[in-house]
Amino acid sequence: MKAVILAAGEGNRMRPLTRTRPKVMLPLANKPILEHLLVEVIAAGIKELIFVVGYHDEQVRDYFGGGEKWGVNIAYANQRKQLGTADAIRMSENLVDGHFMVMNGDVIVNRKDIRKLAAKRGNALGIIEVKDTTGLGMVELKKGKVVHIYEKEKNPPSTTANAGFYRLTPDIFQAISRTPVSPRGEYEITDSLGIMMDNGIDIAYHKISHWIDLSYPWDLLTANEWLLAATRLKNLGAIEENVVIKGAVSIGKNTTIRSGSYIVGPVMIGEGCDIGPNCYIRPFTAIADGCRIGGAVEVKNCIIMRNSKLPHHNYIGDSIVGEGCNLGAGTKVANLRLDKKEVWANGVNTGKRKLGAIIGDGVETGINVCINVGTVIGNGTLIGPGAVASGVILPGSQVF
Repeated sequence: MKAVILAAGEGNRMRPLTRTRPKVMLPLANKPILEHLLVEVIAAGIKELIFVVGYHDEQVRDYFGGGEKWGVNIAYANQRKQLGTADAIRMSENLVDGHFMVMNGDVIVNRKDIRKLAAKRGNALGIIEVKDTTGLGMVELKKGKVVHIYEKEKNPPSTTANAGFYRLTPDIFQAISRTPVSPRGEYEITDSLGIMMDNGIDIAYHKISHWIDLSYPWDLLTANEWLLAATRLKNLGAIEENVVIKGAVSIGKNTTIRSGSYIVGPVMIGEGCDIGPNCYIRPFTAIADGCRIGGAVEVKNCIIMRNSKLPHHNYIGDSIVGEGCNLGAGTKVANLRLDKKEVWANGVNTGKRKLGAIIGDGVETGINVCINVGTVIGNGTLIGPGAVASGVILPGSQVF
């Protein structure tokens, strides 16, 4: 069996993090989302994969190549314009034969569920019960099969979501050829499945045990926490005297943990990092390659991307920092509203009581900058000494 993984989209709701990379290449526990999915697919016994790529496809191709590193074969299909999931699957038609798996490249599922769905007969999809139906396709079930899919409706009559996870037969391609453009201007696979059902083709389902939908930047923190919970103690770097390490902490090659640093796992630190002295790294933090976490810096529940620097007297919690950022001495990020209510970011209720900032690539701050809860900062922004940053700041801005 082959697996088609849809990895062509930008992920507009993930901006500014996706301005320079496809959504599937955003890091979780220091690996791209797509790599975590690939590992689970391989563990489920599938060794032939087709990546449907488009937006910044060179990053996916360069990272995964032909799959040699993972002992699998990866082929590629290009979706030049992102015209929907049905159109993306259509791009793989000449690369698959017989039944095959399809999954969105930006979801986190486990190998057991992949294996169980693959074992179904005919066409089937993965479903999951959710509390919040916003932005999801909802599924109506009857007598052991799917009878209707409601795509992103405001008041769907169901709390059972389509997990973007399918087992399909070649019948799907005929249905895709007859699929009209949706009100959102896309060719959607759920409409294709509806055509199949209208023509008497049954769609079975499998209720999956664990699924994380990565729609917004703060969803990355939830997934990162889940993945880091499985972190194992690994030290490939250098640890000076008087360093305290508690719990599972992974330290990459050529990384130095300097004296007085206090690290509480689960924490993952990449290669070539300079940590400390006298810093405090708290649980569920992932620090990518080439980062600097300096003296009197506290980091908690964060994703810090490659080559970023938090060098002096910084506090940052429940936040995401893009690549190549530099926070000036004394820069602090607030992560809790004074009224303790849920944080809103970019006009969206995140559902989180604690959320700091979403910081794009190449952002620099001066000394003693304050960044308010839920702030979204675009790539290449400069924030001057003593400034207060809040709300949504467009890429390339200067805040003084």
